[in-house]
Amino acid sequence: MLYPSTINHQPFSIKPMTLDVILFFVFGFVAAVTAVIMITRNNAVISALFLVLNFASLAGLYLTLNAQFIAVTQIIVYAGAIMVLFLFVLMLLRPENEKKFLELNPKIKIFAMIVAFVVFAQLAYIIFFARPSQNISKDLAKSIEAGTIEAIGRELFTNYIVPFEAAGFLLLAATIGALVLAKKKFD
Repeated sequence: MLYPSTINHQPFSIKPMTLDVILFFVFGFVAAVTAVIMITRNNAVISALFLVLNFASLAGLYLTLNAQFIAVTQIIVYAGAIMVLFLFVLMLLRPENEKKFLELNPKIKIFAMIVAFVVFAQLAYIIFFARPSQNISKDLAKSIEAGTIEAIGRELFTNYIVPFEAAGFLLLAATIGALVLAKKKFD
């Protein structure tokens, strides 16, 4: 068993907070607040806009964790494409039907509250009672490097070039097919 005096010569020393740690807490706070605001708004469009802000703060969290590729993907895919699609669907559907659905089925509301309480209890247990592992991996530097765009790009264009090119040609064929089908409808 390791005692604090064997790990560090100064037991219980307080280390200054670095910019990474401060940004992690700021992005985490913004993510938590926007998530709560998102689920408490009555207007679905306003909720969707807070979801975009939540996605952006999650991308910031990924950057502080040295996962640049996941952060960029988070912005491009989720905050860009998925949220645009979600906003179009929201504007096409009528959100007032949701209120009628919950009024007709009060059991679903009770079930959702039970699930929310269980998730909250699990999070509270993890925050207050769980202890982090004392074992630190020897390959920590390799795991940090694995999430960079450079490492992913090197793997894609060296070891996985044939599947990458095949996926590109498949997407190109699908795009050309969609254009041909759309042209027939307009003619």
